[in-house]
Amino acid sequence: MAVTIKDIAKIAGVSYSTVSRALNGGENVKPDKRELIMKIAKEEGYVPNQAAINLKLSKAHTLGLFLSTISKSTSPYVLHDVVSGIYSAVGSRYSVIVKGIDLQEPNTLNSAIFDGLVILSQRTDDSAFIEEAIAKKIPLVVINRPVYYGVSNVLTDEAQGMKKAMEYLLDNGHRNIAIIESTQNLDSTRARHRGWVQAVEYCGLDPKSMPIAVGNYRFHSGYLAAKELLVHKPTAILCFNDEMAHGARKAILEAGLSVPDDVSLIGFDNLDASRFSDMRLTTIERNMLKIAKTGTEVLLKKIECGDTSCERIYLDTQLIIRETVKDIRTGKVAH
Repeated sequence: MAVTIKDIAKIAGVSYSTVSRALNGGENVKPDKRELIMKIAKEEGYVPNQAAINLKLSKAHTLGLFLSTISKSTSPYVLHDVVSGIYSAVGSRYSVIVKGIDLQEPNTLNSAIFDGLVILSQRTDDSAFIEEAIAKKIPLVVINRPVYYGVSNVLTDEAQGMKKAMEYLLDNGHRNIAIIESTQNLDSTRARHRGWVQAVEYCGLDPKSMPIAVGNYRFHSGYLAAKELLVHKPTAILCFNDEMAHGARKAILEAGLSVPDDVSLIGFDNLDASRFSDMRLTTIERNMLKIAKTGTEVLLKKIECGDTSCERIYLDTQLIIRETVKDIRTGKVAH
């Protein structure tokens, strides 16, 4: 059983508070008593309670990652990249506790538990939680969506990314394009919608002429959405994420069609599955690992250097060309 301050006090014949002051370098302890207490502590193998020290120093060496729960909107693939990005920034200096914003009462936030917060925000519903953290003066950074009131942000321009995706289809001769979106309650969904609409309008086309089906960023929803859209005989389907694109491919194959000869596909996120599966998906890379790493570096400046600035950092998206888009004009895979 671990030796406690109470045990040392009993052996030394002094009070608990005297032992506590002696061990913590406090004043009002006679030199001979201090020497005796330190000798007993060493002989008995006393080990300080790190949790109590952390609380006293207001330093828990713990970061909180708060996000919408996986069942709601956060993809497990995105979560993996975000956690990897955070640890690539902190190494072994901090531990990370992952919690769901929608399962957490804002008033339970405690700066004695968390030195800082990385908030993977998906929706404006997160605002109350963010405001509570600000009110409690807990250092934080918000990644994935813009927040306009006194916090640091690291994110990508998702509208610009989806604009690139649609432009790539248009540049390769596609006009009968179907879209698999997601529900509009997420900021990222609204941004991606703006992006493809902007690209279509720039070409003088009517966005309302393009068939749309709504998924939920999951594989099966992409499958069901594609089955609905294939009746329109699209030459291409633009998907709001890679996971739905892989689901769409299943529906295309079941219909006796092929990718990209009959239907081209383009996704968004550049998941590992899009790189290494038998369907090498053309997609838009939104590097969540880099977003999380950069966001954590911003947070560490606040925790360790007292940086109080509020900055917004946009990281570029990139079109990743693989093998799922056909050039309508040549009949060959687009490059």
